[in-house]
Amino acid sequence: MRFEQGHFDGVETRKELLNIAREHAIPVGKTLEKLAYEAELRKLQSELVNLQKWIAEKKMRVAVIFEGRDAAGKGGSIKRFKEHLNPRTSRVVALTKPTDVEKGQWYFRRYIKVLPNPGELVFFDRSWYNRAVVEPVMGFCSKNQYDKFMVQVPEFEHLLYEDNLKIIKFWFSISKQEQKKRFNDRLNNPLKRWKFSPVDMKGQDLWDDYTHYKEEMFSKTHTNFSPWIIVKTNSKKTARLESMRYVLSQFDYEGKGESNIPLAPDPNIIFRYHRSAVQIDI
Repeated sequence: MRFEQGHFDGVETRKELLNIAREHAIPVGKTLEKLAYEAELRKLQSELVNLQKWIAEKKMRVAVIFEGRDAAGKGGSIKRFKEHLNPRTSRVVALTKPTDVEKGQWYFRRYIKVLPNPGELVFFDRSWYNRAVVEPVMGFCSKNQYDKFMVQVPEFEHLLYEDNLKIIKFWFSISKQEQKKRFNDRLNNPLKRWKFSPVDMKGQDLWDDYTHYKEEMFSKTHTNFSPWIIVKTNSKKTARLESMRYVLSQFDYEGKGESNIPLAPDPNIIFRYHRSAVQIDI
């Protein structure tokens, strides 16, 4: 069953429409969930607008890093974060593979050039942590390069911390089964097929290798001044909302809470990394 034109005659309230749906056994559960999600998203985005304005006024520098396995929902979340922000003081960084010149430079140099300026909020769609997981798994760096990076990255981030640059590091955690499903969805959707690459499918074959290097990354780069925040992302929409809440919860900005929406993130969805944490992408 579905709604027909006559069902809407004389209907003035949502309650009346729901009563008609029940009377005619019209399924509306998914539609209501989508409407609730969109309403919540708009309120959180309005809070982000207030946060951005405050960051600009205070000349703060804020970087939000999105890491995780392929198809974990990083790009979709960044899109919702950025959707209504002022482009003059916010941007997305998604660097391509390094050039021959960059390969001969200090590894962090290409990232230093794109760090936030005063008053700017920057979202990293992957970051210097490519060298912690993707590069060693795929053979894109040597063992010496990897070992050097793992020693240097906490020191690098501590320098940024001491220079008052705020970094939030998200790891989007997805199950192997959900990743495979999303890969198949990309292949079957001509509008999303561009997102898929041969490297993606190797992520399934090399799942355990990714897990090993991911855990090494956490154990060596999770610090008090720059902690890893785990986000369960099998539900994309929930992950987007909760990651927004987390970012908003980290600042005492002017106008905070004006949208009258809870800003405390759900600890069952988003939490600091710790060795006993139950993750879904292990």
